[in-house]
Amino acid sequence: MNTRILVVDDDPTVAEVVARYLERDGHQVECVGDGAEALRRALARPPDLMVLDLMLPKVDGLQVCRKLRERWPVPVIMLTALGEEIDRVVGLETGADDYVTKPFSPRELALRVRSVLRRARGATGTAGTGVLRDADLAVDVGAHEVRLGDAEIMLTAREFDLLAYLMRNPRQAFSRAQLLDQVWGWSFGDSSTVTVHVRRLREKIEPDPTTPQRIVTVWGVGYRYEPLP
Repeated sequence: MNTRILVVDDDPTVAEVVARYLERDGHQVECVGDGAEALRRALARPPDLMVLDLMLPKVDGLQVCRKLRERWPVPVIMLTALGEEIDRVVGLETGADDYVTKPFSPRELALRVRSVLRRARGATGTAGTGVLRDADLAVDVGAHEVRLGDAEIMLTAREFDLLAYLMRNPRQAFSRAQLLDQVWGWSFGDSSTVTVHVRRLREKIEPDPTTPQRIVTVWGVGYRYEPLP
């Protein structure tokens, strides 16, 4: 794979175990123990993916993710405390692509890493070439690029997959569970993940996110993509 992964956790035991499992999958792994050092390294040389603990000394995980997102769409998997839903939601809103709750299975984390990297490279349901268009919105699947008018829109890998999937299935309503299955590849999971990603997409592609015209809510069901007239 020859991918570079930055593991950020102030617990050296956790970092060591995670690194060992990821190295078994063929990744190059660097470990750091605080948010300030993580930002310094990531901004100097962006990794292919970051495994980021939420609670860190000096600079917490949310700030790291937010500052990283201002520069590059590096895929981020957030590590959060078990049962702290608000932390997961805030992490997703900040720009994390996925999350794993502590305590976690290192093997599960390795599988999540593999999934996020595949999606970041366009090797899943949005693979292929071609451009999806809707009025001034253009999604170039092969180039993994989104443009709204003349402006390029920066999306995370999950946001890109979700938008492409909805645009490929216009006017079809999907439940959050269906989207988790089709876009995330999860047979079960927290539906708030979908809700947060839809909210972030609306903020980036809708003229007025409070009254969305493209990604509309189907009450009692979920969401559908409505092409502009």
